[in-house]
Amino acid sequence: MPLGGGMDGGREIGLMAHSSHRTGHTEVLEAGSVQQFKEVPERTLVVGLVHRHTSRTEVMEHLQELAALVRSAGGTVEDLLLQERPAPDVAYYLGRGKVEELRGRILQEGIHAVVFDDELTPVQVRNLERAWGIKVLDRTGIILHIFAQQARTVEAQVQVELAQLQYLLPRLSRMWTHLSKQVGGIGTRGPGETQLETDRRLIRRRIQHLQRRLREITRQREQRRRGRDQLPCFALVGYTNAGKSTLLNALTNAGVRAEDRLFSTLDTTVRAFRLPSGQRALLSDTVGFLHKLPPHLIACFHSTLAEVLEADVLLHVVDVSHPRFRHHMRVVQETLQQLGAAEKPTLLVFNKIDRIREPELLRQLEREFPEAVLISAQRGINLRALLLHMQRAYEGDTELLTFVVPYAQLRALEELRNSGEILAQEALPEGLLVRLRCPVVAVSRLRGRYGAYLMSGMGAPS
Repeated sequence: MPLGGGMDGGREIGLMAHSSHRTGHTEVLEAGSVQQFKEVPERTLVVGLVHRHTSRTEVMEHLQELAALVRSAGGTVEDLLLQERPAPDVAYYLGRGKVEELRGRILQEGIHAVVFDDELTPVQVRNLERAWGIKVLDRTGIILHIFAQQARTVEAQVQVELAQLQYLLPRLSRMWTHLSKQVGGIGTRGPGETQLETDRRLIRRRIQHLQRRLREITRQREQRRRGRDQLPCFALVGYTNAGKSTLLNALTNAGVRAEDRLFSTLDTTVRAFRLPSGQRALLSDTVGFLHKLPPHLIACFHSTLAEVLEADVLLHVVDVSHPRFRHHMRVVQETLQQLGAAEKPTLLVFNKIDRIREPELLRQLEREFPEAVLISAQRGINLRALLLHMQRAYEGDTELLTFVVPYAQLRALEELRNSGEILAQEALPEGLLVRLRCPVVAVSRLRGRYGAYLMSGMGAPS
């Protein structure tokens, strides 16, 4: 699929504007409609800047990841380009000489788009598009494009559209430069300015509508989550393309799509499975993390990522065959910190060990990360060991609780059984006494739901 397209054969969700640089024509669609690009920017240059706070090696690695994002979006990458300068140019990001140099190459090679690794300001985008006459994108724009391609559920589509509009709003002015000559001096309002203000109001109104819709979806999701609170919950987290969906399929026979590409999974999937003890549990898979994942995008996907916050145990899945896997681990840990999930019990899972050909490298990993479980989700290697580790991670330290459950509320017994081991039951006049040994991670949930039935003493906390 060409860059600039989206879901369903070149469409993107949301209120967007289309600029044709050859004709100077701009068309803004009505709120809630989709974007259809008339020009197809396929041949792409990927550009990064080496400045005082970065190294050439680091920036080149980021560009290689960005190139993979461009290919995931449907583009072809003609070259990766670096410029070294103390800081980005305020007006053009690159130096003026480099801008002019690239202009000649763009014309000569028929380049359709230039993609930058850093987020550009609206002024920089406007100036570069004027200088080159082609589409200029940044990392955030590419990520939003891929998300629009991959959104399947209503929730994901709403989240993507909201993120798109929040990204578009401060950049809207550049799309109306062909009307700037109609705008008068200080204190006057020409047709171009009036139209721009109208479009901003449309976008803000649409953003408010989407935020209300997302709050409604979040409430529905929380209701569904409360309905399954009685089961242990595990959540897969990790860098994009670490193999989380493949692992979900291997453990639960979920049959979800698993592709060797960035952001192949956007919608949350939750499936039931059984731990080695026979206890039923839930495993969820959600969107992967990425270097420079925009904060507003994380905020838009908060309802989806709430699965991470509600899980009892996180499985941090790492593509250990990737040369930058340590960097990927740091990015995931930083993102979990942003989400407020850094203190969750976490099991480190090194995936794709079948791609490591040197046995000594595997031994080195085992020495460096003794707490990690080494697996291959695709080949089914060490999955039984992983399940045992998951059970131990969930159970961890245990605590004894004693409940007296009223006879009218005996439906609570099912959740108590699913939350731990029932050691004894005794019929009392006021209800059924239940002694329960359960993992510490389940105690706060049980206290919250059945605190009124808890007894003091007899091994139970008050």
